[in-house]
Amino acid sequence: MKVVILAGGYGTRIGEETHIRPKPLIEIGDRPIICHIMSHYSRYGYNDFIICLGYKGYMIKEYFAHYFLHHSDVTFDFRNRNQVLYHHHTTEPWKVTLIDTGKDTATGGRVKQIQRYVGEETFMLTYGDGVSDIDIRQLVQFHRSHKKLATITSTQPPGRFGALEFADDDQSVTGFREKPRGDGGWINAGFFVMEPGVFDYIDGDDTVLEKEPLEALARSSQLMAFKHTGFWHPMDTLRDKNYLEELWKSGKAKW
Repeated sequence: MKVVILAGGYGTRIGEETHIRPKPLIEIGDRPIICHIMSHYSRYGYNDFIICLGYKGYMIKEYFAHYFLHHSDVTFDFRNRNQVLYHHHTTEPWKVTLIDTGKDTATGGRVKQIQRYVGEETFMLTYGDGVSDIDIRQLVQFHRSHKKLATITSTQPPGRFGALEFADDDQSVTGFREKPRGDGGWINAGFFVMEPGVFDYIDGDDTVLEKEPLEALARSSQLMAFKHTGFWHPMDTLRDKNYLEELWKSGKAKW
């Protein structure tokens, strides 16, 4: 099963970083966040990736063009027609297809453009800027069990602030709760499983996946939610990036 990654947005809310490089190449622990995401899928045996490029997409192409070289011991033999000999390497068994889907194309339009690379097979889809400990195996099993066109993973993000705990009198503070779950709402966590029939719900480049297509799938009872109660965190802002970096450096990264 192929994994499609949306990696073409401008990332304007983290402009401190994205004026230099595309958001998926922002590093967490000296490794681009897109590689953290790919490694997560790879642990479950999914190694065939299609990456939808847009803003500064050439930089992502250049990164993967040199990926094997940068993760290998190598000999350059200039005496023998500049022969290159690779020795020990630490690369993953990935197949990566990079597709330029346009600088200003909306999310749905990007998905529509890679239809011919997916073919008539079930595929997975995610964004290139969020990490999680979602059990991909369970996600796929859930999708196959309900036989609908699409599965969206949902989660309840933590609140922004810590919360006080009170006694029965509702005034005596008994403790503190670190960043409890939000207001009870479930949001799109960005890990999808889809059937090729989903392409019929996408019109063109201007189509926003999270609007017309998903809303139409929901109206036709073809969209199911896989509820995830574990770790999930997007990298929307510099604050998010620093938080994920701290988790990685401290050895507490859950993804």
